[in-house]
Amino acid sequence: MLEGSVRKAGDRVRITAQLIDATTENHLWAERYDRKLKDIFALQDEITMKILTALQVKLTGGEQALIVAGGTDNFEAYVTFLKGLEYFKRVNKDGCLLARKMAEEAIAMDPNYPRGYRLLATTHWVDVILGISKSPKQSLAKAAQLYKKVITLDPTDAPAHAFLGYVYTLMRQHEKGLAEAEKAVTLNPNAADAQAYFGYILHHNGRHKEAIQAINKAIRLNPIPPTTYFFYLGNAYQLAGMYEEAIVAYKKVLNRNPDHLFAHLRLAATYILIDQEKEAKTEASEVLRIDPKFSIKPFAKRVPYKNQADLELLLSSLRRAGLPE
Repeated sequence: MLEGSVRKAGDRVRITAQLIDATTENHLWAERYDRKLKDIFALQDEITMKILTALQVKLTGGEQALIVAGGTDNFEAYVTFLKGLEYFKRVNKDGCLLARKMAEEAIAMDPNYPRGYRLLATTHWVDVILGISKSPKQSLAKAAQLYKKVITLDPTDAPAHAFLGYVYTLMRQHEKGLAEAEKAVTLNPNAADAQAYFGYILHHNGRHKEAIQAINKAIRLNPIPPTTYFFYLGNAYQLAGMYEEAIVAYKKVLNRNPDHLFAHLRLAATYILIDQEKEAKTEASEVLRIDPKFSIKPFAKRVPYKNQADLELLLSSLRRAGLPE
């Protein structure tokens, strides 16, 4: 059980944390930190590593480690995978590159580690979303290939099916994508990531109200839902015409990641749709602060809506918010 507190003072953050064995109530690890706020991501990585080191003494190896680590009995591979996952959550170019490096290192440590391949696959399609892939077609093909390898290594990996479904969606193979997502939630209805991506794929198929239900289920299943869940939820609310709910969801994303470009982007569109032009312009300026080269036309190529009307509503809103074509 992890306990602690976080306090912000000016440009510094003070954190106290302790890890307690819930069964014996013994303290496994405790630490205090006083760092600059700009170093928060590095500090997050450091805390993660120390917690995992403390937990290592609780593992008996073999079968137990395999269960805890999700497919590997190599503790270092597991630690490296988790570190890569933290980098990935930054949702930017540098984070994606670092996540790929960690995934490759985890795979080198254990060539049969499903989650290592799953993370590596995800970095390839995120390259496409971020607009940094030199060949989106090749990146998506590579992601699909890697997810299929994950499924070969672990046929019970429901999120891998869901992620593969999203890759098919990005390829504009909507029916194939939805079939994989449905397979994921049938395989494991309680897998939060599978539910979230099932919902997001429903959203891209124009089934926004069903998408909201699936993503909200994912949020209930995961006690600490990642920001992606709220971003997906905001998008579904937006195209379902539930604009106030969309704004709440996007602000939850930005509370955790103030530089989430796509949350600012969608928030700009949402404010326009409720005629709050001043707020929309503010969000548009945030988009250009984060990515001064952002323009609508290249972005539109990366949005795989099945219904052209959904895409046009989004793009026209971004134009009205003042973002460049």
